[in-house]
Amino acid sequence: MPKFFLNPSPFKHIIAAAHSSSILQFRFCPSLRFSHNIPPTATTPPPPPATTATAASTMSSSVSAAEEGNARRFWIKSRKESILALYTPFVVCLASGSLRLDAFQHYVAQDAYFLKAFAQAYELAEECADDDEAKVAIGDLRNGVLEELKMHNSFVQEWGSDLAEENALNSATVKYTDFLLATASGKVEGVKGPGKLATPFERTKIAAYTLGAMTPCMRLYAFIGKEIQALLDTNDNSHLYNKWIENYSSESFQASALQNEDLLDKLSVSLTGEELDIIEKLYHQAMRLEIEFFLAQPLTQQTVVPLLKEHNPEEHRLMIFSDFDLTCTVVDSSAILAEIAIVTAPKSEQNVLENQITRMPSADLRNSWADLSRQYTEEYEQCIESILLTEKAESFYYDGLSKALEELSEFEKRANTRVIESEVLKGLNIEDIKRAGERLILQDGCTGFFQSIINNENLNANVHVLSYCWCGDLIRSALLSGGLHALNVHANEFTYEGSQSTGEIIKKVESPIDKVLFRDVNGILAAASKWVMILKKGASTYSLSGMATDIQLSRSGVEREQHKMKIMREALWHEKTKSRRDD
Repeated sequence: MPKFFLNPSPFKHIIAAAHSSSILQFRFCPSLRFSHNIPPTATTPPPPPATTATAASTMSSSVSAAEEGNARRFWIKSRKESILALYTPFVVCLASGSLRLDAFQHYVAQDAYFLKAFAQAYELAEECADDDEAKVAIGDLRNGVLEELKMHNSFVQEWGSDLAEENALNSATVKYTDFLLATASGKVEGVKGPGKLATPFERTKIAAYTLGAMTPCMRLYAFIGKEIQALLDTNDNSHLYNKWIENYSSESFQASALQNEDLLDKLSVSLTGEELDIIEKLYHQAMRLEIEFFLAQPLTQQTVVPLLKEHNPEEHRLMIFSDFDLTCTVVDSSAILAEIAIVTAPKSEQNVLENQITRMPSADLRNSWADLSRQYTEEYEQCIESILLTEKAESFYYDGLSKALEELSEFEKRANTRVIESEVLKGLNIEDIKRAGERLILQDGCTGFFQSIINNENLNANVHVLSYCWCGDLIRSALLSGGLHALNVHANEFTYEGSQSTGEIIKKVESPIDKVLFRDVNGILAAASKWVMILKKGASTYSLSGMATDIQLSRSGVEREQHKMKIMREALWHEKTKSRRDD
């Protein structure tokens, strides 16, 4: 039964806010299941580090549309396609270093045809540009392509063979090169050919259209190069395709990709909305053709990639597991519950009405939360220090990981017990909790992702939300407000007297071990019911066709660091392990 686990659930790290108007700040540390030294993103797609040369490639949607150029906007819309390209079998094998040499040689031969078409397209675009500065910029980009061809020639010299003679053009290469040269020649739907364009301004449109068909390829290669480079050990130069990776992850290539985008923005600045729509269409068509190019590379080796088999709803059931805090939400549920407790607490000791639960004053409650937070912080750091290995593991260490998770689970349980004994969650009104849940902001794409599963009649799926949240009512009200009534929620629960919480918690899901047990039980049910797929869905990227994740890792529990490409790393680990076995 294939199982895909996309994101370990984060452990809550509660920090009292100092000199802040907010009541509490919350930081998170994920499960140690994937606590490798992975350089930062993910988000998915995971953007390159924000350097000067790569700023335009950042995928964050936080920048307002007014600040984005057209090229950046098109790239953000191509998020799914860029992730799909990253997970193609060819790229996974290349990144892991296990790609067979004959497959790489075939790719280099196809890419040479590709680059020659690029050089020709730049030449045609330069002829159409009416601005001297633009002409110079296009000429520089063409020279960069010629340098890439030199790199390909160096591969050929090393191998001592004529790849062009040994590898004929495949259909995917022909599709992209024909599309590119047709665009550069003005053969675009609804556009006159260059020979029929009366003014220099009209000819400039062809240059803009041509850049629209070329820019996604440059940005995609820059993106893939950075992503692979981030996974490699900087002290290990033994990777078989290190030269290729260094080229496309280099600052010079990142700068070339950015230069393409800047030039596209400049050439399209005076175009109409209809003409910009044409460029966007060309951009996305180029992305699709580039993915077809990667998928067309022949492989005779088995490859581990995060893909799902064809779904037969009569025989199969897809089980999707999702975390809640920071996976579905922007703010952690513990912060919400703490704020409800403090805001609704009495200012001072008050006479308690009949059938009301006695609560501590807000000042005392605030101090109690601060003490709990401080103790959690100190003990969490001690726990992490005690279970982290002093040396980098050479292989997957299951027993050590199990022991570490058991220790971490015991720590989480002790922390929850202190919360109960402190009575800080005593006296919360169920209606206040539900209202807070209804107003809870979910991650972009979260609601749409789950609705696409619920509303798909051709999909036999069962969605389970597993969370350490202290109060399942908060989760259910948040999901119901988004129309997600069909999701199964598994979390801890408050106990109530009437409409008020007693401060007690019914403990159901407190730790990583609890989640593993839930998975194992459902695995048995799945096998008995012919449920063939168990998938844990996590993080802030929501897509059925390609799922990426953010992993946050903090050794000290104080600093947060975004991590990218867990799925890729799992695939690479499997590839390397298989390669060693083959050797």
